[in-house]
Amino acid sequence: MDPASPPPPAQDKLLFTPGPLTTSLSVKQAMLHDAGSWDSEFNARVKGIRDRLLKLGGISRQAGYEAILLQGSGTFGVEAVFSSCVPPHGKVAVLANGAYGERMLAMLQQARIAHLALRTPEDTPNDPAALHKVLAADRDITHVAAVHCETTTGLMNPITDLGCVVASHGRSYIVDAMSSFGAVPLDLPAAGIDYLISSANKCIEGVPGFSFILCRRVALLACEGYARSLSFDLISQFKGFERNGQFRYTPPTHALLAFEQALNELEQEGGVEARAARYRRNHLVLLEGMKKLGFRPFLQPEVQGYIITSFHFPNDPRFTFPDFYRELSERGFLIYPGKISQVDLFRIGSIGRLFEADIRSLLAAVAETIAAMGLTLERERAVAAPAREAAGLSPADGLRATDARPQPQA
Repeated sequence: MDPASPPPPAQDKLLFTPGPLTTSLSVKQAMLHDAGSWDSEFNARVKGIRDRLLKLGGISRQAGYEAILLQGSGTFGVEAVFSSCVPPHGKVAVLANGAYGERMLAMLQQARIAHLALRTPEDTPNDPAALHKVLAADRDITHVAAVHCETTTGLMNPITDLGCVVASHGRSYIVDAMSSFGAVPLDLPAAGIDYLISSANKCIEGVPGFSFILCRRVALLACEGYARSLSFDLISQFKGFERNGQFRYTPPTHALLAFEQALNELEQEGGVEARAARYRRNHLVLLEGMKKLGFRPFLQPEVQGYIITSFHFPNDPRFTFPDFYRELSERGFLIYPGKISQVDLFRIGSIGRLFEADIRSLLAAVAETIAAMGLTLERERAVAAPAREAAGLSPADGLRATDARPQPQA
C-alpha cells in the first residue's frame, strides 16, 4: 500500500438501495468458510434452506409446494420460470407499471413466447378489473405475471386481488416478489400464486448469488418438456435436488452460507412481521425527514410501499444527481438513481441491516449536502433551520453525518 494513501474506513458505506444492501457483520463472517458442493453436510444445509423458505412463505411440501434454488440474480429466476413453465403455444399477460414489468416483457420477447402488456402509469397500481376484461376476451392467455413491489418507484401492486382474478379464469399466476418477500406479509394460497420468485440479497438480507422460486408442485410437474434452456430448466433443477440434494451445476456456496445466517437473523428478529415493522419505521422516518428538507415524494401515500421511496429532483438548477450522489457517498451513504424516463427522480431504500439511527444519519447528511451544493428547496424554512433539526433530529439524538455510525449488528 502507498504510505501516503489514507487508511481504509472502519466500516463500509451504508447502502440505501433495494439490493444488494447492507448486511450484518455475522452474515459477512459466514462467508469466511469454504464448503464442498458435493459434501453431505453442505447438501443438508441446502435442504434446510429450502425447507425454511417454504416455512417463511407460510407453505409446506405437505401442502403441495416446493422451493427451488437457482444460481444467479433474481432476474435469472424470473426468466427461468418463463422459459420452463410456459408451454410452447402458451401466452403470458404481463401487468407492467415500471422497469421490472418491462423487463418481463423483454424476456418473453427474447424467448419468442407470445405475450401482451397490460400497462398502467408508473404511479398507478395494476388494475384487477382491466385484467378481468383481458382474460375474458383472450382465451389464448395461459399465464399472468405481475410485480409485487415495483422498485422502479416503490409502488405496491394488489397481488392478492389480481390473483383472485387469475384464479377465477383458471390461468397460472407468476409473481415477482423480489423486493417484498421476507418483509411484506403475503398469503400465497390466498393469492393463488403458482410461482413466486425472490432473491437472496433483498429483504432476507443475504448477499447476491442466487434466486429462489416457491411454486405449486402440481403446476411445476405439469411443465415437463417445456424448458427452452438447459441452465434455466426448473424441473431438472428440482429433480436434481430431489435426487441427491445437489445443484446441477456449481452452487454459490458462500452466498448460501451467508443466506443461512441471514435466515437465522430474520427468525431472531421476530420473522416477517417484525422485519416489516423495522422497515416501515425506517420508511416513515425517511419520508418525514425528507419532506422537512423540502423534497417531494413521487407516489401518493396509498400506493407507496415501505421498501424504497422515490423523490423528485429539486427545482433548483444547481442540483445535479451525480453531485448529490457524490456528496452523500463521501459522507458514507449510497442511494439509488431514478429508473423512470418521464420524471427526474432519485430513490432511497429502507431495507437491509438499517435502523432508525441510520436513517437519521442519512437525513443529516442530506441536509449537509443541500448546504454544500448551495441549493434552495421549495421549503426554504426547513433548509434554513439547523441541519440537525431540518433532518428531524433532536439535540438528544447525538448524531451527525460525520459521526461514527453504530457498530454492525451481529
